[in-house]
Amino acid sequence: MRQGLSADTLLAAYASGIFPMAENEDDPELFWVDPRQRGILPLDGFHISRSLARTLRAERFQVTFGTDFPGVVAGCADRPETWINATLRALYEELAHRGHAHSCEIRDAEGSLVGGVFGITLGAAFFGESMFSRRTDASKVALAHLVDRLRLGGFTLFDTQFITPHLRSLGGLEIPRGAYRQRLAEALDRRAHFDATSPPPTGQELVQRNAQTS
Repeated sequence: MRQGLSADTLLAAYASGIFPMAENEDDPELFWVDPRQRGILPLDGFHISRSLARTLRAERFQVTFGTDFPGVVAGCADRPETWINATLRALYEELAHRGHAHSCEIRDAEGSLVGGVFGITLGAAFFGESMFSRRTDASKVALAHLVDRLRLGGFTLFDTQFITPHLRSLGGLEIPRGAYRQRLAEALDRRAHFDATSPPPTGQELVQRNAQTS
């Protein structure tokens, strides 16, 4: 695929159930992915373990939304092997400017960015792209706050693309392509609001809300 891929084409691809990846950071070409088994994170089934609940209540991290989208994308790409190339970075940033891409940032007590997650929104669907962690539980804290925000905003689908042991431990699961497409169509027909300006809840509030909805 040539580098002329537009943000509108990218959104249309997500709406049809496919997404792009690069072989590595330096490869300018992209390819489309349409998994036979799709990873999702049920918003009413997010699992907060006792250890994660303790971390959330301890308020070890500062949580923000949309304050450093490029930094989160860079953190997700900062690994030995990544599928995020320069073309995708530019497209993600354009979508963020247009209100279709969002990030959750996790900072330590010194203010350093130590974790985060980002993704794309369409209708009531959130397409999780990637996350990273430089401190224990940082990415889990990001996901917990993200799931809480998606619930409050009326989202119905959290697409994780694939399932990892990390996501499975938090309630993630795989569904067949056909079942995913049906959930996607239903989500695209709905309206949801990410509302990146509202402050995140305290860890205690988040744990209590999760217990009530899970």
